[in-house]
Amino acid sequence: MNRQTFTYLGLSQLMYRRNAAGVLDRILGHIAFYCIEQGVPALTSIVVGQGRGTPGLDIPIDATTLNSSREQVYTHDWYNEYPPTEAELAAAMKAGMAPAPVVKAVPAKRARRAP
Repeated sequence: MNRQTFTYLGLSQLMYRRNAAGVLDRILGHIAFYCIEQGVPALTSIVVGQGRGTPGLDIPIDATTLNSSREQVYTHDWYNEYPPTEAELAAAMKAGMAPAPVVKAVPAKRARRAP
């Protein structure tokens, strides 16, 4: 098993054969939200900034559980997953970026005191 992380710069060189780390946030965002939606490990947890060693601030991952998230990625059977379609990635991103519904608090009714 290959247990490595990728820097944004290294991944951009693999994908585009040039330094293009600044364009990966939207692409990885689609993947991050798809993983959340499907209940699979956060694949984006293994892509990190070169200086900080953690995923970008826009990636929806809990920094306190980053190491366990990576372990889940390394042990998951990715060959048993079907790659998502472009439409599935777009739908996951749209759903993940949608604002949370506002729930209005209803004030509790006070019990009346007996006279």
